[in-house]
Amino acid sequence: MALPVDVRDLMRSGTRFTEERERPVHIAVFVEVDADDDVISSVQAALRPRTALATLQVDVAGAGAAPVHRPATDVVVAVTGSGNAELRSALEAARRGFVPTVVLVRGDASVESAIADALGQPTADIVGADDASEVIERLGLWLADALSSKRLALAHNFTFMRRAVAEDAIKTTAWQNGLIGAVSLIPGADMPIMTANQAKMLLQIAAAYGQPLGVDRIKELAAVVGGGFALRAVARQALVTVPVLGWAIKGGIGYTGTVAMGKAAVKYFEEGADLGQVTARFKEAGKKAVERVPLRRPTAALSPAPGSGDTPSDA
Repeated sequence: MALPVDVRDLMRSGTRFTEERERPVHIAVFVEVDADDDVISSVQAALRPRTALATLQVDVAGAGAAPVHRPATDVVVAVTGSGNAELRSALEAARRGFVPTVVLVRGDASVESAIADALGQPTADIVGADDASEVIERLGLWLADALSSKRLALAHNFTFMRRAVAEDAIKTTAWQNGLIGAVSLIPGADMPIMTANQAKMLLQIAAAYGQPLGVDRIKELAAVVGGGFALRAVARQALVTVPVLGWAIKGGIGYTGTVAMGKAAVKYFEEGADLGQVTARFKEAGKKAVERVPLRRPTAALSPAPGSGDTPSDA
């Protein structure tokens, strides 16, 4: 039986995601001598590589010498206190070499502004919060955005990056599916694209959480996601029962349905489930959802005029 999603396309995506997470990552960490101890400890715990493909350069910014990032550095992460001249010089050198730089500081917006002035650092590239753990959480979001080509590699090597990378994949796919659902003019024509997007999103999330992307698992995923998740039934019913506003409803379902699917996958993976178990849970959830959304034929008021030749289908 032919699967509703192109398995070969998903296999290519799985191979690409596997290759992306195995890319090397080089991070330079510059620490000021008066940086907050809790932030330093949190950075030390978070930036602990899980594979030999990730390397760290750690230097102290102070004592009259500016640290210098090594060749092939992907990003410079600076942990600052008051913002000294040595750190400012190191960050300026990195930016001149087109190396992304981010400054971590403990404090509110006023502290961030003061550090931006002291270091000459763009405010968008300063990550601050009152709580050290929140600083790390925001660092994950910043890295996922700034190093998009290596975000899977970051997630593969640093556990704190997994949620940020997964949420970025969810957000991007949800917006794509929301737009596709809203602009599609032919009922049902958008579903293969939307379901393929959802399957690729789930593969990205699985890759971020270190899951093996084998042929059998991808086939299972294709069958479940493409085989009639509740999104398909709800979208068809929206077009039949509310033809004028159906496009808006369908676009919203494309967005919210994708978000719900992605967040559920994240929850399952963080609970320790593997890709096969996640697929099984989606299959069961899909059955229950479809049972709660019966397909009904349009009322007489919404039926086409006799002889019009346009008969809505609930198939």
